[in-house]
Amino acid sequence: MKGFRKYLVLPLLIAVLVISSLATGGAAKAQSAAADLIIVQNVPEVEVEVDGASGEFTLKALHVYEDGHFTGTSENLEWSSTNKSVASVDSEGTVTVLGKPGKTFITVSDGSFTDEIAVQVKPDPAAKTAKGKPPVKSTVIKGEGDRYNVVENAVAGMSMEEKVGQMLMPDFRNWSGKNVTAMLPEIEKLVKQYHLGGVILFRENVVTTEQTTKLVADYQKAAEKYGMLMTIDQEGGIVTRLQSGTDMPGSMALGATRSPEITENVGNAIGEELAALGINMNFAPSFDINNNPDNPVIGVRSFGEKPELVAELGVAYTKGLQASGTAATAKHFPGHGDTATDSHIGLPEVPYDLERLKAVELYPFQKAMDAGIDAIMTAHVTFPKVDGTKVISKKDGSEITLPATLSHKVLTELMREDMGYDGVILTDALNMQAIADHFGPVDAVIRAVNAGSDIVLMPVGLESVANGLYEAVRSGEISEERIEASAKRILALKLKRGIVKEETPQPLEQKVANALQVVGSVEHQQVEREASEKSITLVKNEGVLPLAPNPQDALVVVGNVYSDELYAGLKARHENTVWIKKDTLLTEQELAQVQAAKAVVVGTRTSTVSQRSPNSGQMKMANQIIAATDAPVIAVGIQNPYDVMAYPEVDAYLAQYSFRTASYEAMASTILGELSPTGKLPVSIPDLTGVSLYEYGHGLTY
Repeated sequence: MKGFRKYLVLPLLIAVLVISSLATGGAAKAQSAAADLIIVQNVPEVEVEVDGASGEFTLKALHVYEDGHFTGTSENLEWSSTNKSVASVDSEGTVTVLGKPGKTFITVSDGSFTDEIAVQVKPDPAAKTAKGKPPVKSTVIKGEGDRYNVVENAVAGMSMEEKVGQMLMPDFRNWSGKNVTAMLPEIEKLVKQYHLGGVILFRENVVTTEQTTKLVADYQKAAEKYGMLMTIDQEGGIVTRLQSGTDMPGSMALGATRSPEITENVGNAIGEELAALGINMNFAPSFDINNNPDNPVIGVRSFGEKPELVAELGVAYTKGLQASGTAATAKHFPGHGDTATDSHIGLPEVPYDLERLKAVELYPFQKAMDAGIDAIMTAHVTFPKVDGTKVISKKDGSEITLPATLSHKVLTELMREDMGYDGVILTDALNMQAIADHFGPVDAVIRAVNAGSDIVLMPVGLESVANGLYEAVRSGEISEERIEASAKRILALKLKRGIVKEETPQPLEQKVANALQVVGSVEHQQVEREASEKSITLVKNEGVLPLAPNPQDALVVVGNVYSDELYAGLKARHENTVWIKKDTLLTEQELAQVQAAKAVVVGTRTSTVSQRSPNSGQMKMANQIIAATDAPVIAVGIQNPYDVMAYPEVDAYLAQYSFRTASYEAMASTILGELSPTGKLPVSIPDLTGVSLYEYGHGLTY
C-alpha cells in the first residue's frame, strides 16, 4: 500500500507543479501585457520639431502598462498616413511632410492597440517669397486625453522608494580599489535595489569607445523599469572625460573665437559623440562668468567675463548639444565665477544683492532657461544677500551661511518662482568639501531635496542616504508631493530625450559599430581644429612675430611637461628646435643654449593664483630668460591667459586656453606665421596691482 501511495503521489505532485507553473506563467504574461500603445510625441512634455530643410521628423512609440510604467517599442508596428499627399510615414515612424496644404493623421498599430497624431500643413502668411509656390507651415497636433498623461500616470504607480531612486545619482568611479570599466554584479545589484535613476561617469570609466559603449548598455540593461540618465562632465578643454573622444577646446577658447556658430558646432559634435556611446546627459556648459582673475575653480571653464558673451555662447553650445539628442546642463547656479575659493575644498561666498546678481551672474542663466535648457546644476556657494540663513557647521561648530545647493530661497523662490524655471535641478557633487565638511551626508541630501533639487549628485554613502530619504518621507520631513514633483520632472526629461527602457534594444555590435564611426570622426576633428585655430589670441607683439627662422637658426622651447606638444609642433615645422624641460631657474649650461638661440618660446601653464605669482618657479624662470638674452622671447599662456601678469616685459605673448593637441598645433602654426591670429580676449588682464594691462576684446593679428 505504501508503494502504491508513493507512485500515486508522484504524478499528483507533477500535475500540481505543472498547473502551478501554468498559472504563474499566465499571471506573469498578464502582468507584462501592455495596456496601451502611445505615440511618444503625443505626451504633453515632449516637443515635436519638423526639420525645416528635409520636412522630416521621427515618431516613437511606447507600450504603457497597468501600473503606469512604460517601455519603448519598435517591433511589429504598422505605421500609416491617412493623406499621403500631405505627409508620408515609413516603417520606422519617420514622417516626411510633402508640402501640400491639408491634414493627415499618422497612425501606429501593434495589432492590439492604435494611436494617432495629426499633421497639418497651411500656407505661411508670415513668410515672404517671390513668385511661385507659396511657403507652407507644418504643425503637429497632439492627441488629447488622460492616456497621454504618461508621466503623471507613471509616477502615480511608483512606490515611494522608486520615486526616491529616480532622484539618486551616484558615481561608481572605483570599486575595491580598481577603476570600474565594466559592469560588476555588485553595481548591478545596487542599480536594482535602489531603483537608480542615473549614474555619473568619470574618466576612469570611459577608456575606449567599445568598452564605454558596452558599459553604458549594461547600465541600461540593469535598470528595471525606466531608462537611466547616463551622465558625464564633457565640457571640453580642461574638463574632458572621454579618453577616446575628440578633445574639443574649452569654453574660454570658444569665448576667444567670439563665434556662436563655432560654439554650436562644438556643442553638437560633443553631443553626437556622447549619444553614440549611449551617454545621454552632459553636465555642460558652464554659464559662470569669470569676472574674478583669482577664481581657482572656473577660470577657462567659463566663456568669459561679460554676461552677454557667456549667455550668447552658452545658449549656442546648448543648442548644438541638445540638437544631438543629448540633454544639456547649465552650471553652476546662481554663479561660481566671482569667487576666490574652490568649493571642492572650501565654502565660497558671493556677496552681491539680487539686483546685481540679476544684472550679471543670473543673466546667462535666465537666457539658458528662456532657451529651454534641460537641467541646471547648483553651486556650493553662499549668497548671503539672497539667503542669509545661518546654520551650525558639523566640521567645527561655527556658524556658516547656508549654501545655494541647500537653499529653498535660492532654488525654489529664486530659480523656480522668480525666474520661472520648470526643468530639472540637480546638485553639484555632494562629496565636495563645501558640503561634506559642514553637513552630514543624510542631512545634506534632505536639505537639498527640500530646497528644490530633483537629483542629488554623488551623495556620500548610497545606502545610508537612500534609507535617510525613505525615513524623511515617512516621517513627513520631506513631503510625498515634493518627491513626486521631482520624479515627474525627471521622467519628463527622459521622455523628451528618448531615454526609455527599450523592449528590443539595439544589438551591442550595432551600437559599437556606430560609435566607432562617430567618436573621433574626421568631421569632429575638423570642428576641433577650426575652434582651436580661431581661438589663439595674440596679446602682445613687439615686432617679433611671426617667426621666420632660417633652417640653421636654433629655436629653443622652455617649459614643463605641458610644453611637450608645443615643442613637438614647432619641431615638426622647424627641425632645429630643442626643448629644455624645466619649470625652475635654468642652469648656466641651459642659459647658454637660450643665449645661442635665434628665438626662445617659453610655455607656462598655471591653474592657481600661487602658480601665477612672480615668485613661483615657472615665472622666475620666464623672467630669468627675458633678462638673460637679447633674442626675442615669446611666451605662451598654455591654460590661463593671465600668465602674462607675472612677466609683462616679455617680447610677445599668446594665449592658448587649452592643453589639447589641436590647440598646440594651432599655436605652433601661429608662431611661425602659417596662421594669422584672430582671437579676442574674453577677459581683461590686470597687472599685479589690479591696473588693467589688456582690456576685454583686445587681440592683435599679423
